[in-house]
Amino acid sequence: MARIDEIAPDIFRLSVLHPQVGMQFNHFLIRDDEPLLMHAGLRGMFPDLKEAVLSLIEPGQLRWVTGSHFEADEWGGLNDWLALAPNAEPVCGFVGAMVSLYDFAARPPKVLQDGEVLATGSKRFRFVATAHVPHGWDAGVMFEETGETLFTSDLLHQDGDPVALTEDEAVLERSRETLERYQQGPFANYMPYTDQTGAVVERLAALEPKTLAAMHGSSFRGDGAKIMRGVGATLREVLRA
Repeated sequence: MARIDEIAPDIFRLSVLHPQVGMQFNHFLIRDDEPLLMHAGLRGMFPDLKEAVLSLIEPGQLRWVTGSHFEADEWGGLNDWLALAPNAEPVCGFVGAMVSLYDFAARPPKVLQDGEVLATGSKRFRFVATAHVPHGWDAGVMFEETGETLFTSDLLHQDGDPVALTEDEAVLERSRETLERYQQGPFANYMPYTDQTGAVVERLAALEPKTLAAMHGSSFRGDGAKIMRGVGATLREVLRA
């Protein structure tokens, strides 16, 4: 069963805890004239996510499905959503479309260029291309401009089962602890650190988000620029060779 929390006006966090791996998988339904689902989710989680989404909107209302980069937890359930919602379309960046979604998706994606905005009614989603941040050539994130919510994907990842939304800046330390622990095991080098990483993260910080919607762990409300700069420092200190 997915836990549902409204972390910002009409932005609902749909969280499924995977007890075997000790991690939350968070998905975000944005309820608007053209509802958008951020992170299609693992195929095995589709029944729980479907139940959660249908408690908030009618199935035929879903208009957009998006994700950051091509991994199972971001896009695995996409075609199930497209089958459920006949008017829904995937939306992604150019690289993601060319290398993955034109082949994988049951319907062709809407392609956004870096900086392009998708309007869903009262909300505006700016696509920011972030190649290899957190990982993947196709990586990109969405910034909802009207409410200033940044969907951070795997950035600010925290393991465990924390609260849905926090204003406690200790979220940054929990994220660092997760990354340091990964470096000691088979998930080492979870994210590459390149000459471009710092500039990419700073570009996200410069958006000055008020809410950070993390895919794993608590979302954060407060000085998002400060937290994102902290994320950048963590990546540099933990991952730079």
